[in-house]
Amino acid sequence: MGKFRDSVDASALRFAVGFPVMLAAAFVFCAFLLRPDLPEPMAISWTPDGGSSFAPFGAYAGGGALIIVAAGWLVLSQAVPLSRPAVMRRIMMGTGLFLSLFVTSVLAAGLVGQTGLADARDSHVDLTVLALGSGAAVSLGVIMGFVFKADRQWSPEDDRALELALARELDPELAGDTIRLWVHARSSVFVMIAVGTLFPAALITVALPWLGALVAVLAVVAAAFLCARVKADRRGLRVLVAGVLPVMDVPAAAISAASAADVRAADYGGWGYRNHSGTAAMLVSSGPAVVVRKTDGHSVAVSGGSPATAARLAEVLTRVAARAHRGGAASPAGGAPES
Repeated sequence: MGKFRDSVDASALRFAVGFPVMLAAAFVFCAFLLRPDLPEPMAISWTPDGGSSFAPFGAYAGGGALIIVAAGWLVLSQAVPLSRPAVMRRIMMGTGLFLSLFVTSVLAAGLVGQTGLADARDSHVDLTVLALGSGAAVSLGVIMGFVFKADRQWSPEDDRALELALARELDPELAGDTIRLWVHARSSVFVMIAVGTLFPAALITVALPWLGALVAVLAVVAAAFLCARVKADRRGLRVLVAGVLPVMDVPAAAISAASAADVRAADYGGWGYRNHSGTAAMLVSSGPAVVVRKTDGHSVAVSGGSPATAARLAEVLTRVAARAHRGGAASPAGGAPES
């Protein structure tokens, strides 16, 4: 299994397997949308003298999906092995994408050409659909051939992973100076938000759909602001609302002290993110939290989840702050503190 993984491009393999399947599924779904307007049986081929061959709808849709998958897999799989030249892999990836889309265009053109007819013998291939689909297939195939990265490349993620691995080798305590946790309000709070906003939004939607949608979106945003991702490591403390919006970034050297405490959200202005009079807080509820005092005299309060995780977070922040201060004191005058 390890040899196989080393011999193939994993991302190319995922695309080669998944894209034709998703394309075939989309074709079948669209075919079923047109099903009420299609004749039975359907034409599957047309001859110059006006003759046609016929097949049931299920055979047309299912057989077409199998052809899309088979054609895509046959060509796209040639771009997966790493042993092949990069130029060949680019060509095969572009050709496979083109062929999958072209086959789908031909099948869709035959499908649309029979829509609205009672007898499939009066049908024809819709040239507009065929031309548009073929043009898109050619252009997208060429673009894929140019943008596909067939060469192994060292990415910034690899640099960061190597740096972290080396740091752990040189300093085994690094893993103990890292903590990441999610904090969120109690489930009853989210239930209250749902009852107080989503249910009225459903009723408002009957009269004003846009207003009901707006109320629902505001409810989701309000719930998101009661969740946060807390990260503490040797760089300091970071807090991201809903896991994506950074609201706090306290460097380790700026931390004077950190302690776990049982706080009341009302003392810091309420739930959610607050910043008032030199005190910033991200509290999703009253209860266990970590209060961080900064070297500039300001303070920060962050929900800690449970008493145990709050104590662990305070311990990590205290340790990284002490290390940062020792590094700053040991650095030469005018020099940068050690990391």
